[in-house]
Amino acid sequence: MTDIFKKNNVKIYGSGEQTILFAHGFGGDQTAWKYVLNAFTDNYRVVLFDYVGSGNSDHSQYRPELYSSLNGYAQDVLNVCQALNLDQVYYVGHSVSGMIGLLAALEKPEYFKKMIFLGPSARYLNDHDHGYIGGMDRSDLDAVFEMLDNNYLGFSRALAPAIMGEKNSAENQEELVESFSAADPAISQNFARVTLLSDNRAILPEMTVPSITLQCTDDVMAPETAGQYINKHTPKNTYLEINATGHCPHISAPDVVVKAIYDYILN
Repeated sequence: MTDIFKKNNVKIYGSGEQTILFAHGFGGDQTAWKYVLNAFTDNYRVVLFDYVGSGNSDHSQYRPELYSSLNGYAQDVLNVCQALNLDQVYYVGHSVSGMIGLLAALEKPEYFKKMIFLGPSARYLNDHDHGYIGGMDRSDLDAVFEMLDNNYLGFSRALAPAIMGEKNSAENQEELVESFSAADPAISQNFARVTLLSDNRAILPEMTVPSITLQCTDDVMAPETAGQYINKHTPKNTYLEINATGHCPHISAPDVVVKAIYDYILN
């Protein structure tokens, strides 16, 4: 059996009876949760991991064909749960990990008690024919992909301020640049395409696990329209706009995120 601790760089903190599983977004790794981690370790067992190809995971296990859709990443989540014998987990997924978690919950709903989606989007591309605003037109995506392919470091530095949020500190923005820069460019290019071209709208009504959408303002990656769409079409989903701007509130406003997670878990 593959060593899941090596494959997905699994780390376990705390010793509570209940488990919280944190899943990072595109361009990051588990260190993105460092500002919220300590708020939970006294009361919960906290599991962090890296998707294969991200952070300190075993990059030799990365297979493009396996990660050609978000289902491959959902399998990473399920593999971690299976290896650690987790069930009734509280799952916190940032950005694309919202939908990755939803895919995992459709496969094995018994693994999850509640899901927290932080800045999620079911589809990043606008669908004007059906009145859907995901935040990006095809020309925007093409420009992103061209920059990714031709100048990955330039992509990181150009987009980090917009993703983090212009109102957030230069230190926060630089932290995101460093996170992007540390990633494997070829794998990141593939992950970006899989993420930004995904469309999970059709499966939202199949969700059975209770969830909450935590929505930021001024989020260029997941605008309010995207979060509201998830809330409207996902059974048992609660919608909460939190007092944070940009796409990475767990970095820029960790106290706000911690409170929102606790409020939902304990409700």
